[in-house]
Amino acid sequence: MSQAETFGSRWGLIIATLGMAVGTGNIWRFPRIVASNGGGSFLVAWVVFLFLWSIPLIIAELAIGKRMRQGAVGAFVGLGGPGFAWMGGFVALCATAIMFYYSVVTGWCFRFLAASLSGGLADADGGQALWDSFAGHPASVATHFLALGLGTAVVWFGVRGIERVAKILIPTLAVLVVILALRAVTLPGAEAGLAFMFTPDWGALASPKIWLEALTQNAWDTGAGWGLILTYAIYMRVREDVSLNAFLVGFGNNSMSLLAGIMVLCTVFAIDPDAATKITGQSNEGLTFIWMPQLFAEMPGGSLFMIIFFAALSFAALTSLIAMLELATRVLIDLGLARRTALIGVASAGAIFGLPSALSLPFFRNQDWVWGVGLMLSGFFFALAASRFGLDRLRCEVINGEGCDLQIGRWWNILLGVVVPVEAVTLMIWWLYEARGWDPEEWLNPFHSASVGTVLLQWTVGIVALLLLNKWLARRAAATAARSSQGLAS
Repeated sequence: MSQAETFGSRWGLIIATLGMAVGTGNIWRFPRIVASNGGGSFLVAWVVFLFLWSIPLIIAELAIGKRMRQGAVGAFVGLGGPGFAWMGGFVALCATAIMFYYSVVTGWCFRFLAASLSGGLADADGGQALWDSFAGHPASVATHFLALGLGTAVVWFGVRGIERVAKILIPTLAVLVVILALRAVTLPGAEAGLAFMFTPDWGALASPKIWLEALTQNAWDTGAGWGLILTYAIYMRVREDVSLNAFLVGFGNNSMSLLAGIMVLCTVFAIDPDAATKITGQSNEGLTFIWMPQLFAEMPGGSLFMIIFFAALSFAALTSLIAMLELATRVLIDLGLARRTALIGVASAGAIFGLPSALSLPFFRNQDWVWGVGLMLSGFFFALAASRFGLDRLRCEVINGEGCDLQIGRWWNILLGVVVPVEAVTLMIWWLYEARGWDPEEWLNPFHSASVGTVLLQWTVGIVALLLLNKWLARRAAATAARSSQGLAS
């Protein structure tokens, strides 16, 4: 790897990584999950798992990327040997499969931003009418292609292109979210939303469901264990810190989630006193694209704030999509392709394999279910591979090595080596058990959109294919690593 392929500064690395982490999950899922799980009680558990899941995995990904200087497949080979290539492949498969439908989500955000600018969402039913005529219809294919095109244009210029765009979009996103949060808390009746969100019912913490939902939210909205942070860490400068950057990314991401929660919950409580019960019945898409426009339509100056809301959502979605494109591109680079050839292949695959999600909401929800749960298995694989390399070795040589600003103690070994694997297995079992209860007669049907059977079938197909390709993947990644080392030595 050329030394030119690095972020220009710590700020560049952090802002790009925050762009990866802060996505639609912060803005559309977090407020709904807070409302569905007791408000302040959920926040207590959510903060706990920031330290027990997100931070340990973010530290691990930054350290692995800095040490191995390869994407998921090559990094796992470097950590555990050739036999671990398929695990890195599964991490890449999960993130890439999510990319295929995340470009559709990004396109939805663009379309609703355009409608808010044109006044198409001005009346109370505007969001519902647009959603019914757009999502799952051929019209959404165009915005799917637009999202992929914009993301591809950024990644085309490599890490410096990603850094430049992130330096514009993420500060702008932060300003927009702060404006929305400030407006929300000044609405008459907003104090009820603040009280709901920040007043914990300590007795409710006896419920395992709150803790499991809090762990799930950390797994899905920080990007920890996805392989995306590892991909950006490849481009860290040699003397760049790992641990302090990990805490900055974790806290920065969760701060954006809190602001989004304030923005949404204060707005809905101010407009509708029964919001706490109504919001829990919404889907992520229903909350964002149908119900929020209805609320903005009732708010003084709501048209302006609706534009700001969908602009923020679009920026968050695009920066996350960019990271997913870079991850898949980097894996192909490590397998021997030139960057632009790899990127064209990734973008073409995204355009084709995203079509079913653009044209069918049941297919979209199936993919979100299958690979969302798959991310928990990815987190487990990261903990396993790091343990195989040696947690103390990784901590002493990389995390606390050159450029370290914040020393990390042995507590990290325990969290990543024991706690994170237990959490990952617990989450997978819980979600699959929950799915069995959704439709007891169809829970093993592999063609049911939200069954255990569809998860097991798609995971099995992916893992079997990766196991068959394991030797080839390991050989190609090792050859690229060797050529890169020779280039640096010369």
